[in-house]
Amino acid sequence: MSGVADFIEHHYRHFNAAALVDAAKGYVDHLAGGGKMMVTLAGAMSSAELGLSLAEMIRAGHVHAITCTGANLEEDVFNLVAHDHYVRIPHYRDLTKADEQALLERHLNRVTDTCIPEEEAIRRIEDVILDAWQAADASGERLFPHEFLYRILLNGSLEKHYQIDPADSWLLAAAERNLPMVVPGWEDSTLGNIYASHCLVGDVKNVHTVRSGIEYMMVLADWYTDISKDTGIGFFQIGGGIAGDFPICVVPMLEQDLLRPTRKWAYFCQISDSTTSYGSYSGAVPNEKITWGKLDVTSPSYIIESDATIVAPLIFAWVLERSA
Repeated sequence: MSGVADFIEHHYRHFNAAALVDAAKGYVDHLAGGGKMMVTLAGAMSSAELGLSLAEMIRAGHVHAITCTGANLEEDVFNLVAHDHYVRIPHYRDLTKADEQALLERHLNRVTDTCIPEEEAIRRIEDVILDAWQAADASGERLFPHEFLYRILLNGSLEKHYQIDPADSWLLAAAERNLPMVVPGWEDSTLGNIYASHCLVGDVKNVHTVRSGIEYMMVLADWYTDISKDTGIGFFQIGGGIAGDFPICVVPMLEQDLLRPTRKWAYFCQISDSTTSYGSYSGAVPNEKITWGKLDVTSPSYIIESDATIVAPLIFAWVLERSA
């Protein structure tokens, strides 16, 4: 066996392991047929350092758009500038309430087994991005949340703070390619809260300087319409929640609300540990999406019920090895 893909193909033969292989093969087949792929990121995949594999996928041209939560958007940059100050808590299940309070007093915000350092990560980015918000506000310019982060990454204002190899930052890779991006519900993020605070005290005069989720959907609709004229677009969903729910709905919106004949998503894969239960959208099997006009009966679809921090890097390794 010469690589990760060979190892997976030999050993991963049944159950979720086999579903992983099927999904990886489907991803490669979709790309080989000229298809494009949207990747969606929920959970805390940036703090899990998914950039180690996702950045290379972006640079290789195997990801054509990303939808992510505001947390994933910012946490990749937090890790880029403050990695050495993160604290890992391997026995987090044993923490008492007093232990958690002690972490707070050290300005360490815990995400499962990883603590984000407030001063070195969050406040360091706040100082830089506030300048970008205020400059846009003063000039009447309006940008999306990811565009502000693209700007401060590309203008070099953060380079002196880098604490990881910048090649491992998926957001920097996306910025360098000007990758289309959608960040629904950005208001529900640390930087979203910080932006609201600066609007409240008047540091930013126009709350609309940062563009909204509705505008994201409008831009997504134009992008999907343009790209799907010539090829099918796949949907690779990591986790559930708004990162997956928001973009997948662009297809029925175009077809049912705007009455435009529209291609369905041409490939679908979800990695999730959410189980199928009453009313659970994150745990719903892909076939349910057919009834909502999101997938076609011919759309290859896969669901891998497992931990995305384990599964996604393996699929990305397969795609990187097996794609031309």
